[in-house]
Amino acid sequence: MASRLLYLVRHGEQDGAEEGGDTGLSARGRRQAELLAERLRGTPFVAVHHGPARRAGETATLVAAALPGVPVHETESVGDHLPHDTDPAGLPERYAAFLAGFTERERIDGPRRTAEAVARLATAPPEGDVRELVITHNFLIGWLVRHALDAPERRWLGLNQHNCGLTVIRYSSGGPPSLIAHNDVAHLPPDLRATGLPPDYHV
Repeated sequence: MASRLLYLVRHGEQDGAEEGGDTGLSARGRRQAELLAERLRGTPFVAVHHGPARRAGETATLVAAALPGVPVHETESVGDHLPHDTDPAGLPERYAAFLAGFTERERIDGPRRTAEAVARLATAPPEGDVRELVITHNFLIGWLVRHALDAPERRWLGLNQHNCGLTVIRYSSGGPPSLIAHNDVAHLPPDLRATGLPPDYHV
């Protein structure tokens, strides 16, 4: 029976996130990534994938330093994009307003890239047992968790990951996907745990 353990990580905290743009990691973000690297040190990954954004690439570089010999790939399909052109009807007003901010091109390109990521990663391998690490973004992790649980498509909304939180999904040829861990931040002290949401949303 073949299986894939897919480790999903949201990038570390972005530098100047409130200003937008493709910035790298803040000092806190670098520390989050270093602690994640220690958590994952020695894990026998076959590959590390990261999206093209600087914050994802810098997180991957810091984590990969603890994984000598593991190849690192920049992969467009695990970038920061809208995973699904979700119908806002019936959603809370703040979700509808959020979805309205995406362009027509983003509504086409994002779901296409997400489908590529699902086809490549959210399956059992042809044979053997493999582990892969994906340094990505909040939306794709939420989508893959929703996909693994066979939840309604709109349920990717509201699944907010901590920076450098760890989610693990097992894909097996012997059954449906299993959510092994979700948003695990045991490697981060409380002062380094952040979802990017307003303070009253934090846990």
